[in-house]
Amino acid sequence: MSKTLTEIAQQLRGANKRVQLIYAFNGSGKTRLSREFKQLIAPKNDDEDVTNSEGESAFSRNKILYYNAFTEDLFYWDNDLDSDAEPKLKIQPNSFTDWVLKDQGQDLNIVTNFQRYANQKLTPHFSADFTEVTFSLERGDNEHSGNLKISKGEESNFIWSIFYTLLDQVITILNVAEPTERETNQFDQLEYVFIDDPVSSLDENHLIELAVNLAGLIKSSQSGLKFIITTHSPLFYNVLHNELGLNKNGKKEGCYLLERFENGSYLLNTKYGDSNKSFSYHLYLKQVLEQAVAENQVQRYHFTLLRNLYEKTASFLGYPRWSELLPGDQQAYLNRIIQFSSHSTLSNDTVTEPTEPEKQTVKLLLNHLKNEYGFWKQVEAND
Repeated sequence: MSKTLTEIAQQLRGANKRVQLIYAFNGSGKTRLSREFKQLIAPKNDDEDVTNSEGESAFSRNKILYYNAFTEDLFYWDNDLDSDAEPKLKIQPNSFTDWVLKDQGQDLNIVTNFQRYANQKLTPHFSADFTEVTFSLERGDNEHSGNLKISKGEESNFIWSIFYTLLDQVITILNVAEPTERETNQFDQLEYVFIDDPVSSLDENHLIELAVNLAGLIKSSQSGLKFIITTHSPLFYNVLHNELGLNKNGKKEGCYLLERFENGSYLLNTKYGDSNKSFSYHLYLKQVLEQAVAENQVQRYHFTLLRNLYEKTASFLGYPRWSELLPGDQQAYLNRIIQFSSHSTLSNDTVTEPTEPEKQTVKLLLNHLKNEYGFWKQVEAND
């Protein structure tokens, strides 16, 4: 039965699971769900007098720590309009960065984490009041390139590094069992960490490393902290699923597919077992088929791979028959083509080279799966 996002947020809270991993297409409501969940856990009270520039209260911050698309709005570039000689990444005044930079003094750890995903010589430099950051390439012998404007992907890595460093600090502090022995009690009331799609601008070279590091951080948590992670990336989902061992824990942990319907309602489908492990093979099949189409080297076995791709996608999305994913107006015809090519049921199975129309069928069906279901849309490479 479909629900509102508020009801989905209540469902996540009621599940009371340590880790909940959610896959959803772009535009399915991941970011809005994170906001609804934050409002549920720590509703903003108009009477509260301790707020930041975004209206976020200290109480809210102490109940839930979240990373979503809005986090990136805290950073913007201030360029030298005349010569563009001194580009600076400005930081909007907010409790998020004040907490990790001013209160916790984690600027050096942020630099270290950033360089893990970027060039080791690409170095951020924080201003004394932590309101801006410049970047330079260190060349040795105390020489550097001067201030650079980094790419969008590098900027996203930098913002994630701030959040990751904060999360590492939080987990380390909460792992001290006795509250009176912790170096700070600011995190004592923290219940949830909600991470919304941290890979929206990351290149694939760092995707697996980020997922492995995040999973390791989550596994290191020894307190009652709970984690909710959403993503549109099949690869990121798959790595987290396997690194966190969710396939071994069965119903002890939560794996979901978030769907949005045309009437504005939502459904959070629970996914168990093999349906979670099919992503990597999906990506491999997609790559093989795309290469065959691009090089005009489609063979009969590619129809078998295409059918396999449809079957696994249908299984994950909850369709009882893979043929339901085929184009509606040509479903019977295209279904027959795939059946024939995969299993050689017709009399002309001695033909080894597919005809040109059959090759075009592979291209048509692959593009249909990618375009209609959004399951394969990957992050665009950053310049």
